[in-house]
Amino acid sequence: MEGATFSKYSWIDFVFSVIGVCTFLVDWGSDVWVATEFYRRGDFFWFAVLVGLMVLSSVVVQMFSWFWLKYDRQLPEFSAHTGADTVLFGDKVRLSCLLHVLQLGFLCRHISAIRQGFRVWWRKQEGSEYAVYLTHDLSMLRLIETFCESAPQLTLMIYVMLRTNKARTVQFVSIAASTTSIVWMVVDYHRSLRSFLPDKAKQGWGSSLVYFLWNLLLIAPRVAALALFSSVLPGYIAAHFLIMWFVFVLWAWRQRTDFMDSVGGEWLYRATVGLIWYFSWFNVAEGRTRGRSIIYHSFITTDGAILLATWWFYRDPVLSESYALALLITLPLTYLLGLLFKALYYCCFHPKLWRPLARDPGLPDDLPDAVVSFRDISIQDDTLSSQLLNKRMACHATHFYSDQGVDRNTNHTKTAEPSHL
Repeated sequence: MEGATFSKYSWIDFVFSVIGVCTFLVDWGSDVWVATEFYRRGDFFWFAVLVGLMVLSSVVVQMFSWFWLKYDRQLPEFSAHTGADTVLFGDKVRLSCLLHVLQLGFLCRHISAIRQGFRVWWRKQEGSEYAVYLTHDLSMLRLIETFCESAPQLTLMIYVMLRTNKARTVQFVSIAASTTSIVWMVVDYHRSLRSFLPDKAKQGWGSSLVYFLWNLLLIAPRVAALALFSSVLPGYIAAHFLIMWFVFVLWAWRQRTDFMDSVGGEWLYRATVGLIWYFSWFNVAEGRTRGRSIIYHSFITTDGAILLATWWFYRDPVLSESYALALLITLPLTYLLGLLFKALYYCCFHPKLWRPLARDPGLPDDLPDAVVSFRDISIQDDTLSSQLLNKRMACHATHFYSDQGVDRNTNHTKTAEPSHL
C-alpha cells in the first residue's frame, strides 16, 4: 500500500476545539432562551416543537457517542492511548454511561478534546494520535447534531416569522445561532476530511471556501422552501417529512451502509442519514455515487419546486407582496448556483486520494472497524510503527475523496467513481 502522511495535532486543532465548544454552548443557550420566550408568551405549541427538537437531537447524539465508546473499548490496547485520567474515555464505564443518560456525553467529549489537546500542544506531552482521534469524532457528532437540531430549528424560526409576520430579537438570535452552527459544521467537517489526504497542500483553503459555498447555497434554499411551505400548510409538513424520511431510510438500506459495528447502531445511522438527506446530500456508500447524487438532486429539485408552487398558490398576496416574487426567483437560482459551485469543486479542487487503507494482515478478521492500527503510515512527529486512526472518519473520507472503493468486510478493493457529499 502507498504510504500516507497524516498531520500531527496542532494549535489550529486546539482552536477549532475551543470554538466548537463555544458554538455548542451558545447554540444551546439560545435554544433555552427561545423556548423560555415561547412559553412566557403562551406559544405552547411552538415551545413543544422546539423542546422536542432539542431532546431528539440530544438523544440521537448521545446514542452515537455511547455506541462509539462501546466499540472503542473492544479494541486491543485502546486504553493505552486514552489513559484512566481522561474525562470520558477512562475505565469508569458506569460514569460515562451516566453522563450519556444525563445528556452530557457530547459536552464531556468537547472537554476531553480540549484537555487532551492542551496537554499535547501546550505541554508537549504524548497523545497526539488520541487528540486527533477525539476531534474527528466530535466533527461527526457535530454533523449529526446540526441536521438533527440546527437545520430543523432554523426552519421553525423562519416559519414562525412568516406565520406571525413579526420578527423579534430572540428569533434573530436563534436564527444567527443556528446559522453559525451550520456554517461551523461545514468548515470543521471539511477540515477533518482534508486531514486524511496524503498531502494537505494539494487542497488548500480555497477548496474549503468552495465546499462551504456549495453547501450553504444548497442548504439555505432548501430550508427556506420548507419554511415557506409550512407557513401556508402547517398541518402537512409533518406528513411531508415522514414520507420523505421513510423513503430516504429505505434508500440508505438499499445502499447497504456498513458504518456502525452493530445492527442496532447501523439502523440508527440509516435513520439519521434519512434526516440529513431531508436537508442535504450526504454520501454513505461506495460505488457509482455520481448517479446517486444526480438522482438525489433531481428529486430534491422537483420537491422544492412543488413546495414553492404550493406556497405561491396558497400565500396571502397582501402580506407577502413585498417579498414573494423575489423569493420565487431567488431560491431556485440560489440552488442552481450551489450546484454550479459543487461542479466547480469536483472539476477544480477534488483530489485523487491514495488507495484506501487496508487492514493490517496481522490483525484478526473480526476486529471492530471503529479504530484500527495501520502500518506503513507515517506521522510527522512519529516514532511509532503504527497509528491510532479514527476509522469512522477515515470511512467518510474514503467515500468523499477516493476513486477506489474498499469493502469493509474483505481486504479487496473495487473500482468506484469519486464520491459526492
